[in-house]
Amino acid sequence: MLVEFNIEELNSMKKYPKNIYYKGNLELLKSQKVSIIGTRRPSSYAKQLTAKISSALASRGVCVVSGAAMGVDSIAHQHAGANNTIAVMANGLDIKYPSVNRFIIEAIEKDGLTLSQFEDGFKATPWSFVVRNEVVVSLGDVLVVTQADLKSGSMRSVEFALKMKKKIYVLPHRLGESEGTNYLLKNSLASAIYDVDEFVDQFGKTAEENLDEFLVFCKTNPSYDEAIQKYGEKVFEYELEGKIKVINGNIC
Repeated sequence: MLVEFNIEELNSMKKYPKNIYYKGNLELLKSQKVSIIGTRRPSSYAKQLTAKISSALASRGVCVVSGAAMGVDSIAHQHAGANNTIAVMANGLDIKYPSVNRFIIEAIEKDGLTLSQFEDGFKATPWSFVVRNEVVVSLGDVLVVTQADLKSGSMRSVEFALKMKKKIYVLPHRLGESEGTNYLLKNSLASAIYDVDEFVDQFGKTAEENLDEFLVFCKTNPSYDEAIQKYGEKVFEYELEGKIKVINGNIC
């Protein structure tokens, strides 16, 4: 189906797409979004950290955007969860490409969101991947590149991010590895993610906040009367369940 409204983030592209087709939940476009990309052949280190970053973002209600390719893309989608990710395709949405990611893509169509500029039947080409990459970058508030060679599609995506004045984050790698991201750090074009929790603290809400607003309120050590006035019987329920304690008239 065609998206029948303007996607604000795509206005940062050189030219707004003529058409955008979708399958899935358009409500995800209203979420805070982070784009994650990288090589199709990530190291064990990049795999582990890509998974950790994606999962941590998802736990805060942040939608992960990527390009449904093998490697970093598929890891980002999987660990964000199908219901909390947007996959941008370089082909028509009737084609599941790459076929090795068919089940990932189908899950995202069902519970998340897939987007494409291309009509059904269109097969991916070298130039359509470039077009796809621009959409991936434009949708995210920031761009995360977890591993990339110096001459790669990921580095072409970085060019889009720089033109759009997007903040770029990368993982720190050893010398001789991920020369693309090391180049970005060397030239002060990106910031390194040294602590995943510190990085994700910039976005969304904590998992606890997403799950239970009352427990977050209790962290402020409100008075018992305040808590009763605001949350009523929930105070008694949580006290009985041992989730909170009342000490000297305050919740803790």
